[in-house]
Amino acid sequence: MRRVGVILVALAALVLAGCGREGAPGAAPTEQLSYPVAQNVQVPGSATFAKIQQAGRIKMGVKNDQPGLGVQDPTTGQYTGFDIEIGRMIAAGLGVPADRIDYVVVPSAAREDAISRGDVDYYVGTYTINDNRKQRVGFAGPYYLAGQDLLVRADDPSITGPTTLQNKRVCSVTGSTPIQRVRQQNLTQPQNVVEFQNYSQCVDQLIAGQVDAVTTDDAILKGFAAQDPQRLKVVGQVFSQEPYGVGVPRDDVAFRNKVNDLLQQAETDGTWQRIYDATLGKSGTPATPPAIQRY
Repeated sequence: MRRVGVILVALAALVLAGCGREGAPGAAPTEQLSYPVAQNVQVPGSATFAKIQQAGRIKMGVKNDQPGLGVQDPTTGQYTGFDIEIGRMIAAGLGVPADRIDYVVVPSAAREDAISRGDVDYYVGTYTINDNRKQRVGFAGPYYLAGQDLLVRADDPSITGPTTLQNKRVCSVTGSTPIQRVRQQNLTQPQNVVEFQNYSQCVDQLIAGQVDAVTTDDAILKGFAAQDPQRLKVVGQVFSQEPYGVGVPRDDVAFRNKVNDLLQQAETDGTWQRIYDATLGKSGTPATPPAIQRY
C-alpha cells in the first residue's frame, strides 16, 4: 500500500459558508487540516484491519446531507464536515491516506446491516450509541455528545419544546433514535409522525409548511438553521443526550480498541478541537470532546 508522510485535506467551503455564527455573514475561510499518515501499522487479531490492508483502501460509511457534519457538494462531489474529518483522521491513523478512502452513503435505517455485512469498514455519521444497536454492532467513542432538539419555522412561536408538540406534525429520519423517542414518549399523535430517508427532505417539508417541526440532534439542526436563518430556527430546549460513536464490526474487539486509541490521541493532542473548530464549530456553538468510554 502506498504510504505518504503527511496529507493535506483541503476542506471545501462548508454548506454553512457565510455563517460564522448562525445567520452571521462573512465567516473566515475554512481551515485546512492535515493528518500524519501512520507507518507500519499493525492491529493483531483484527479481521477488519486485515481486509483494509489487503484492499489498500478503506470503505467509510457516511452521511451526505448534514451541514457541518457530513455533506457532499453536488458540484464537486467532495465530502466535508466534522464526522467526515473524524473518519479521515482515523484512516490516517490506520495508515490510509485520504485519497484511498471510499465514501459509502448509508441511510440511518441500514447502518447495522451495512456494518455487519462488511459493506463498510467503519461508519462515522451522527451514530448514537445505544444498547439496542450494541446487539448488532460495536462502537468506538463517543467522540461527540449531542442532544435532541427541534427545528421550526422562524415565524412560529407555538413550539417552544417537546411538551408543545401535541397536534403538530413532526418529521425525522426513518429508523433514527429521535423519531423513536417521539413515538415512545407520545410527544405527538401517531398519525402526525412523518419519516423520510434524509433530514434535508424533512427540512424541505418544514419550509413548505407540510410539517411543523423537524427533530434530531441539535448539532444537525443548527447546521440547517445556519443555512436559512430567515426562515428556520432551533428551539434550544435539548431533551436527550446523544453520544456519537464510530460504528465497527461487533466482534472485532482489536479494531474497536485501535479506533478508540486514535480518538483518545486526537482528543489529547488537540486534533479533535481543530477538527471541530474548522467544521461544526462554524455554527458558533463551542464544544469540548467527551471522555472515551471504551464500550
